[in-house]
Amino acid sequence: MATQSFVEMLVGRTTGPLTMRLILQPTMATLLAIRAGIADAKAGRPPYFWSMITNPEGRRELLVNGWKNVHKLFFMAIVLDAIYQLIVFKWIYLVQAVVVACVLALVPYGLLRGLVTRIAAGFTKH
Repeated sequence: MATQSFVEMLVGRTTGPLTMRLILQPTMATLLAIRAGIADAKAGRPPYFWSMITNPEGRRELLVNGWKNVHKLFFMAIVLDAIYQLIVFKWIYLVQAVVVACVLALVPYGLLRGLVTRIAAGFTKH
């Protein structure tokens, strides 16, 4: 196992134990993004990800707000990946666990929250 590359080890997670987390964690991130996106639309705030790119003054507040919404899911993703690693590799590779947690929790949340805001803004009166 020590000779496996970083990418091979990441791709290997699509099979084997705990594969259901690959569906459940992005689903939870999606639900959190929907909830936050609807709240953003009701408050008249611009889409999340776009605001982080175009509004450097408000970026810190947006990051804090987003982190507040997904931090538990992110840490759960790290814990579950560590369990997977112990079962499969008999060792924990922390960097890989963080990469997997980002892909399963942070990326879906960040991409979908703004999209939901745009959609919900069409149905919500300010």
